[in-house]
Amino acid sequence: SQDDRQRLSPRPKVSVEKYLQPFQLSPETLQEVSARLRKDLLRGLGKHSHHKAPVKMLPTFVRATPDGTEKGDFLALDLGGTNFRVLHVRVEEEAQKVQICAIPQEMMLGTGEQLFDHIATCLGDFLESHNLKGQTLPLGFTFSFPCEQLEIDKSILIRWTKGFNCSGVEGKDVVQLLKEAIHRRGDYHIGSVAMVNDTVGTMMSCGYKDQSCEIGMIIGTGTNACYMEEIKNVKRIEGKDGRMCINTEWGGFGDDGCLDDILTEFDVEVDKTSINPGVHIFEKMISGMYLGEIVRLVLVKMTKDKLLFKGQISEALGTPGRFETKFISEIEDGLENAKKILTELGLDWDLVDASVVRLVCDTISSRSAYLCAAALATLVNRIRNNRKLGHLKTTVGVDGTVYRKHPTSKLQKAVRLLAPQCDITFLVSEDGSGTGAAMVTAVAQSSACVTASRGKTRIKAAFVSTNARR
Repeated sequence: SQDDRQRLSPRPKVSVEKYLQPFQLSPETLQEVSARLRKDLLRGLGKHSHHKAPVKMLPTFVRATPDGTEKGDFLALDLGGTNFRVLHVRVEEEAQKVQICAIPQEMMLGTGEQLFDHIATCLGDFLESHNLKGQTLPLGFTFSFPCEQLEIDKSILIRWTKGFNCSGVEGKDVVQLLKEAIHRRGDYHIGSVAMVNDTVGTMMSCGYKDQSCEIGMIIGTGTNACYMEEIKNVKRIEGKDGRMCINTEWGGFGDDGCLDDILTEFDVEVDKTSINPGVHIFEKMISGMYLGEIVRLVLVKMTKDKLLFKGQISEALGTPGRFETKFISEIEDGLENAKKILTELGLDWDLVDASVVRLVCDTISSRSAYLCAAALATLVNRIRNNRKLGHLKTTVGVDGTVYRKHPTSKLQKAVRLLAPQCDITFLVSEDGSGTGAAMVTAVAQSSACVTASRGKTRIKAAFVSTNARR
């Protein structure tokens, strides 16, 4: 803020700005980032180029959004971070029961069998506590990692992200691994399974409330987006009519080096010390898993250079991972929060130190917002151009703690600057992607029933098309 900058006067402003300048991206740079992503979208959609494309553009086989008439009882599993959720959803009442289960750090790095046994145990406990064990309910499985979806109930994990690295899962069908874990228990059954990516679930849950929602976006532990693409442009899929939801996996943007010119030394360090160096470069610049560590590295560097904390690095500040991403939004909320957090980190601070830390947090969270805006502008501009519209009015369904906890005005303002011919409404997914998974299952079942009444020759086509409704 302006107040924070004025408080820097006891310290050479040029010295502070030297550290922050590499994070400050001009509108021209953001336009260039958007243009580069546009090229990568085309590579990902191409029949022969998608294998090497950093932005995977995965077909979801979802060809429509909800129409608001979906009904029924469904189970949902939502796995995408250090916690996972088990839900029982009654769609038409928008009622749900939720249980949150933790995944211990050692399990995130253990075997796949351990992980899926843990999920099956938590699901069994949930069914027991809600007297649902005697029923066989369909299940929507939100699995928020890069997967190649082959059918509505078959999805192959491409690679782990977000701190997970369980052995024996990459290259395997995660639905089958879940079913095997439930079978090993033998004390309950589930019905049909619909596989869902969290961005698709977010789009679908928001689409139930607003039928103009055709984009889903997550900015949380990781980041990703999906949108409705013209099928004729999805070269890996046969057919030319209609649309299909594409899971972009835009976290991988930059994995081919195309963003190297805007990476800071701190981004390079975060990538180098991560469990997946060279992978998900864009995600590491903007998502909650990494923002706190970027801030910590900047503060450590400034302290070593005698610009902060009398040159003294506390044990906490010197420890990777100790500056949590949630501290950024708390510090942005006010100077008193900054003082409290700096004290908790064992730092000998003064008022100028606290103001500088606020400025660092604001600069790095702003860059996250602007980069996300550049990527989102790419999608809305693509939809508008695909449909040959002079003006596009659309809704973006959004979820994720970074979006919810950080000021969103910068992101929204930047998108409007980068996509001036698009009128964009942002709708926060209040019920999370778990309900979206149930919605996908509901839409899939509805389509399957309609198709079955038209004869066996159409049933296979129904399950191909409803895949995409995850």
